[in-house]
Amino acid sequence: MSQPTIESILNEKRLFAPPADFVQKARINSPEAYQALYDKAKADPAGFWAELAETELHWFQKWDQVLDWQPPFAQWFVNGKLNITHNCLDRHLTTWRKNKAALIWEGEPGDSCTLTYAQLHREVCLFANVLKQLGIKKGDIVGIYMPMIPEAAIAMLACARIGAPHSVVFGGFSAEALRDRLNDGQAKLVITADGGFRKDKAVPLKAEVDKALANNAAPSVENVLVVQRTQEKIPMEPGRDHWWHDLRQGVSAVCPAEPMDSEDVLFVLYTSGSTGKPKGVVHTTGGYNLYTHMTTQWTFDIQDEDVYWCTADVGWITGHSYIVYGPLSNGATSLMYEGAPRASNPGCFWDVIEKYGVTIFYTAPTAIRAFIKMGEHLPNGRDLSSLRLLGTVGEPINPEAWMWYHKVIGKERCPIVDTWWQTETGGHMLTALPGAIATKPGSACMPLPGILADVVDLEGNPVPDNEGGYLVVRHPWPSMMRTVYGDDNRFRRTYWEHIAPKDGQYLYFAGDGARRDGDGYFWVMGRVDDVISVSGHRLGTMEIESALVSHGAVAEAAVVGKPDDLKGEAIVAFVTLEGDQIPNDALAQELRQHVVAEIGALARPEEIRFSEALPKTRSGKIMRRLLRSLASGQEVFGDTSTLEDRSVLDKLREGA
Repeated sequence: MSQPTIESILNEKRLFAPPADFVQKARINSPEAYQALYDKAKADPAGFWAELAETELHWFQKWDQVLDWQPPFAQWFVNGKLNITHNCLDRHLTTWRKNKAALIWEGEPGDSCTLTYAQLHREVCLFANVLKQLGIKKGDIVGIYMPMIPEAAIAMLACARIGAPHSVVFGGFSAEALRDRLNDGQAKLVITADGGFRKDKAVPLKAEVDKALANNAAPSVENVLVVQRTQEKIPMEPGRDHWWHDLRQGVSAVCPAEPMDSEDVLFVLYTSGSTGKPKGVVHTTGGYNLYTHMTTQWTFDIQDEDVYWCTADVGWITGHSYIVYGPLSNGATSLMYEGAPRASNPGCFWDVIEKYGVTIFYTAPTAIRAFIKMGEHLPNGRDLSSLRLLGTVGEPINPEAWMWYHKVIGKERCPIVDTWWQTETGGHMLTALPGAIATKPGSACMPLPGILADVVDLEGNPVPDNEGGYLVVRHPWPSMMRTVYGDDNRFRRTYWEHIAPKDGQYLYFAGDGARRDGDGYFWVMGRVDDVISVSGHRLGTMEIESALVSHGAVAEAAVVGKPDDLKGEAIVAFVTLEGDQIPNDALAQELRQHVVAEIGALARPEEIRFSEALPKTRSGKIMRRLLRSLASGQEVFGDTSTLEDRSVLDKLREGA
């Protein structure tokens, strides 16, 4: 007998049609246009992607075969030759975009710069030639450990230009996490900075690199290239450490793009597992270039006049796909911001939107919930009238947070694209096309053209509408991860064997629970690992959290299960309150009853724990497995290197 599927208890009926003035100018501007594109891709996936590859990208040599699928290993555009930086930079230099802003950068202290496509191209070529001077060749992995400064994007593009796969390690990770990733990829060079600015402080980065490399702990690393940002005094090891501003002097600004095979590795990006070593997700060149290019067009309806801002860090896949490669391949203007909302300026995001006339704003649900807690007066005090499209990324968004975003930031005139995707998928998989699909608060909406998504049971059978199950993809897509670096078996086991192959068809299992409603909309219910089993009923976390957040006193909530002799598991809710609310037993009881009224007695939390903050990664995801350990009275275990603020965990322990 198969494991029971996940029960869905959320009932969200609100529907928001795309605004008429948005539809008028949109690239894909009706449900019929979306459906035609989707049906065309479904009927002939290889032909669909081949046509787009030919018309949207520049190839040095055309491919022999569109797709070679030997489950679970895919190759796209076999023997095709291209370079992603040629598509991101060189091809724009023969058009009017040569002098268009490619990157706008704003530093946390208020310094800024703008690089046109011509200027960015020159900087990338200089950086690429410095890499060559340091002995970096095609195929050598380069570690990048940087703050959010232009040189981070320039370094990525310079690596791609000469065919050296980059491995970007998020600048908030510890020395240990950095060392593990450098060793797994056998990186030859680390590119870093003296430090960066975040939340009113200078964050030392070179010091962490020194710790990671101490006592020859990462023996493959031969050189360290350091960008000067904070101007703080740092030790430089002779022979190993080099200042970027010194090496760039006298270097040629001419560096032709290396012709790369479509399946040559573009980058390795590590995701943390709950146990064991991090997984190196491998992405290759041609399919990734095409898919991030197309999804930037489709999801963001990107137009030449847009100023587009994704608030992610380049250390995450969102930064790779939707700050650097996708926008630049389309000739868009991409904004990078070094800072974060902080005590000295909690409204800094709204300042940036007002200053640069941002038209597309793409951020995380956790950031939106933080904005709600800070108060409407901050965005209401700025001119946000330039905005035309809003987006969310990172985890499912609670319907009430969606509504706040819609009303307060979008002024009920900006469509919201709630994007579901992963490091492993390379690009967006489920979302609304903003000019074509009506949105439902909390729903990731529809699969993009070419994505055959489904919700199934453990035996691979589709589950009925409105019944929870496992989110899968039935057919390869161009930007799919190719393997786990150095570990094909882990790749096969983690993503392709959880759901048994059915009739010879392999299903990509995302690790998320979901349901599909009667209109074909997908609702992501959270990680399957986070499912709570109450009296034989399997409940997703997102729906219970949404019910809690819909109460006026609650800013944010995370729910987990703890062992219970009678029910199997009992629901424990960790709740952060709005600024003026005082935690007490009466409020806890009120919240329990509110959940019952919203979604039923089955979801009533056994326990409510109030907390000033929740443990999150720096990308904004709540680390529920840590909360599970705390709720159960167990010792916290596994990888905590992604935790943004360790003091949050300490305070929760004290309050246990």
